[in-house]
Amino acid sequence: MEQMDDKIAENRSNEDAREDEQDDRMKTFIFKGEGHTLGNALRTLILKNPDVIFCGYTIPHPSENKLHLRIESKEMSAADALREGLEQLQSLSDHVLETFETAVADFKSKQMET
Repeated sequence: MEQMDDKIAENRSNEDAREDEQDDRMKTFIFKGEGHTLGNALRTLILKNPDVIFCGYTIPHPSENKLHLRIESKEMSAADALREGLEQLQSLSDHVLETFETAVADFKSKQMET
């Protein structure tokens, strides 16, 4: 779990917001070193927020190792919507890891019994 926290902290240092946009409710965030795995997961979770009007991502070019994530919302800032999405993704990842580790432990204990 700490590895995921370290990865998110590392990625935050790799995150930029395009400064040419004046409205805090509409921003494009650029993640360096990320691709479709993070983009699709974040887009899906952020779109579940009822305040979010639009969320989509692009990989500008296959040779560029960047993810552009666009968020537009009604009232909340795009940064807050991103923060909520990242927190939900962290929680979901923790749950999946915990469930997997429990299943592996159960499997190993059953193997020892036979």
